[in-house]
Amino acid sequence: MSQHRITSFAKFGTAMALASFALSACDSGGGSARNSVHAVGSSTVYPFAKVVAENFARSNKGSRSPLIESTGTGNGIKLFCSGLGPNTPDMAHASRRMKVSEFEACVSNNVAEVIELQVGLDGIAFASAKGGIMLNLSPKTVYEALAAKPYGKPQTAKTWKDVDPSLPADPIVVYGPPSTSGTRDALKELVLEVGCATNPEMKALKDSDEDSYKQICTEVRSDGGYVDQGEQDNLIVQKIIGNPRTVGIFGFSYLEENSDRVQGLPMNGVDPTYDNISSFAYPGARPLYIYVKKAHMRAIPGLENYMQEWVKSWGKDGPLAKIGLVAMSPEAMQANAAKVSEQLILTKEELAAK
Repeated sequence: MSQHRITSFAKFGTAMALASFALSACDSGGGSARNSVHAVGSSTVYPFAKVVAENFARSNKGSRSPLIESTGTGNGIKLFCSGLGPNTPDMAHASRRMKVSEFEACVSNNVAEVIELQVGLDGIAFASAKGGIMLNLSPKTVYEALAAKPYGKPQTAKTWKDVDPSLPADPIVVYGPPSTSGTRDALKELVLEVGCATNPEMKALKDSDEDSYKQICTEVRSDGGYVDQGEQDNLIVQKIIGNPRTVGIFGFSYLEENSDRVQGLPMNGVDPTYDNISSFAYPGARPLYIYVKKAHMRAIPGLENYMQEWVKSWGKDGPLAKIGLVAMSPEAMQANAAKVSEQLILTKEELAAK
């Protein structure tokens, strides 16, 4: 079969899927219709999305409040990319950028038109209970403490002092996010890999065997030094409050929300604060994203207005900053607002370029 005919069939299949979805979404008596927004994804973005949803419901009388689910970034994008239609989410929240492989999965399931918005900044905060253990960390220290095989060698560190003689002799116990979490992905990229790359042999390994490099540099220990606490960041807060000699890893917004009970730990001597994350002086600073199906913008009542509510909310003096979101630069806010008003589509080339 010619490439032209294959392309024509693919376009026909997408058109049929959109037509079927439009009929289903508009059918008030079919039982499968949906007249409210459905979003899934990052536990870090979740509290911000809830505030936007509440404000949307107040501003749009007669519209149903969006359904927001905390599934983790990886699981959320997987659900989002599973296809079109009222039984699939309209949006995915993400505490890291969509991967090229995820975008390709979307396209293969007819989710070919995706709008990507950066909604603000966050930081991967390392924290302990107020009055608890105090550590001046660095990516190198964190990597050597948490890696399953630091620099390819057996993990032997039991205490923080084993890693750095200037640190206390408390046992290494760190509560953190699971492998499905965008926070875990950002931890790998922004902290663990940076620490691992301080070793010249690891930098050379990246060029010769990237798979081995990734495993050595990002796999965390499973002997109790790192404890996976699932997608609920509030549970990590509770764990470190219950044991003041332990450390937790979660989004900066949870540090802000619980500032009366927990304290941020510096990284390279820089505290996880609003200003330090905004300027990227803090090593764990990261962008937050939401992904929207353009096809659903035409079919789900309220989705476009809900996106406009995000635009109204992400300013430095807006409601999201009050609960810990770090605002983007004015230029970034303007560019992302244009993506909503013009419904600009993400391309594979854009993802691959960064």
